[in-house]
Amino acid sequence: MLTLYSYWRSSAAYRVRIALGLKGLAYQQVPVHLVKDGGQQHSADYLALNPQGLLPLLVDAGNGGVRIAQSLAILEYLDEVFPVPALLPADPAQRAQVRALALHIACDIHPLNNLRVLQYLSTELGASDEAKNTWYRHWVDNGLAAVEQGLAVFDGRLSLGERPGYLEACLIPQLYNARRFECDLSGYPRILAIAARCEALDAFKNAAPEVQPDAQ
Repeated sequence: MLTLYSYWRSSAAYRVRIALGLKGLAYQQVPVHLVKDGGQQHSADYLALNPQGLLPLLVDAGNGGVRIAQSLAILEYLDEVFPVPALLPADPAQRAQVRALALHIACDIHPLNNLRVLQYLSTELGASDEAKNTWYRHWVDNGLAAVEQGLAVFDGRLSLGERPGYLEACLIPQLYNARRFECDLSGYPRILAIAARCEALDAFKNAAPEVQPDAQ
């Protein structure tokens, strides 16, 4: 009943795969290659589904074929339509804290480092690979430092106590990207402790980029 348009290395799609796994929801995955054929997200067929031309996109056939774009909107939708197990804390203050950190990852760190931004730096501004990687690491370091401090409110717990949820679904893909670009993560012990707990769980293992059907 659920179809996810995804790309194996899209961290936004990675968030949704984690959330679907945490909720134990079955879904069909349709790969959309972000580089091949000039970027399949720009094709007429895909733009007819999602005029934003971005990934991910969730289609819920069980709800009239509704189409939801933007990863955080999808996470919110899943939590409202399939409320158990919850992705967000019940307490309003804790829920706001989780959303604030997730938004910092998804809206402040990720957009500066996603594929289309890096491509623009190279093709339009003539940035070398060294300069591009320096840009990437600067914004990741700047952002993760704030996340590391923000995690202090959880006092060593996961965002749902002993369970991961909305926050971890955003954090682990960002950490994956940081590792890909060889960012120094030694100054983020809280983040690394959360990652060690999450990455041992099936929901995170099954959502990892390398095990997706379109992984290259």
